[in-house]
Amino acid sequence: MTPRDASDDSRWSDLDRPPLNVTALRRGLVREGGLWREVEVVQRTGSTNNDLVGRAVKGDAGEGAVLVAEEQSAGRGRLDRQWTAPARSGLFFSVLLKPAEVPVARWGWLPLLTGVAVATGLSRAAGVDTALKWPNDLLVTVGGEERKAGGILAERAGEDGIVVGVGINVTLREDELPVPAAGSLALAGAVSTDRDPLLRGVLRALEEWYGRWRAAGGDPTVSGLQETYAAGCATLGRTVRAELPGDRSITGEAVAVDGDGRLVIATENGVQEPVGAGDIVHLRPA
Repeated sequence: MTPRDASDDSRWSDLDRPPLNVTALRRGLVREGGLWREVEVVQRTGSTNNDLVGRAVKGDAGEGAVLVAEEQSAGRGRLDRQWTAPARSGLFFSVLLKPAEVPVARWGWLPLLTGVAVATGLSRAAGVDTALKWPNDLLVTVGGEERKAGGILAERAGEDGIVVGVGINVTLREDELPVPAAGSLALAGAVSTDRDPLLRGVLRALEEWYGRWRAAGGDPTVSGLQETYAAGCATLGRTVRAELPGDRSITGEAVAVDGDGRLVIATENGVQEPVGAGDIVHLRPA
């Protein structure tokens, strides 16, 4: 009897987590005149963002390329935090975008736009209520507690491209959580954890929002992006602490997301300070 390949053991070891159907994904997403031009699924890689940025810089990938991994061994979130999860327990993918008609100064909206698309797509396809923590964490409610179930990381790819990576915990079980504050769609009571329709739903929502934003020249007001993001942002109206570069922090109420996508914090001194980068800690509910 011929021994089975180790990758086959990994691929079929958990029958509750079937592999993605790449043929069906391509059929459902790649169409004439659409944004998505190619969809590739790999069994395992270090980071889909690293891989796609590398391809883009070499000219081996164009706008609309989608790279999905069943498992990532070196996935990264913001601030170089590690993102690991069991094989096929989530959606781990990156897309290459080239918004040539949008001023580079407005490209900072792309992670927030992706957050809106992810939340929109998952609410439709998974039937789970999601919220966004500024700038790009996906929150779900598990047992009345707010938990992080996903994140977004955007990186420049050459002069004209940006790669946006998304990680979403789909079927992660309580005993598999990397930290107690993590969650998953399954733990949040999703009506569906079938990753094929979830991925299609998220990518279709991303195509829709990206097209709207690009048609508006990246204007967050005209495209409706700023208003929609604010409506779904769990950070607004809360007391937060912003941990900023240079070991500085400020505490106050998150009152708005401005035209540049920055979080505006009203401090006790009556100063409204916009924060463009940093780590936000929710100190108490809205």
